[in-house]
Amino acid sequence: MANVLIGSYTARLDASGRIKIPEKFREVIEQNYGQDLFVTSLSDDSIKIYPLSVWLAMTDLTSEGALHLRPDVRKFMLRVNRNGSRHELDSKGRVLISQALREKAKLHEEVEVLGLSNHLEVWNKSVLDGTLEEKPLSDEDFESIARLIPRGKTE
Repeated sequence: MANVLIGSYTARLDASGRIKIPEKFREVIEQNYGQDLFVTSLSDDSIKIYPLSVWLAMTDLTSEGALHLRPDVRKFMLRVNRNGSRHELDSKGRVLISQALREKAKLHEEVEVLGLSNHLEVWNKSVLDGTLEEKPLSDEDFESIARLIPRGKTE
């Protein structure tokens, strides 16, 4: 379980737009994935920080041949690569978030960093709180999630 990114921490952006990755997340990333990261946005409300190896595995189209020619896949790849960039954690555990991404996600000095198993999401705290209030989990959501959990793994 030590190689999983879970929980939430408050962090700060410096004047250059760099975020210091919270120490608990930084340790997991460096030990399990190295220092190469891919920073992007899928929906403009938050920033996603993927260890580069996770991003490459998630977007590997080589096994599918011409999958990248599908309009939906192409649109996805255009969006994430137009908004995204490859970075490396610096010696102080910081990574740059571009000004364009910071503006779209309304990121200012203080942000919330959430671990989502194999990647991080960076949110404006008030936007995150509003999203969680606006779209609460329903009984149907819990039922759907329960179907995804293999039997015997819930205890």
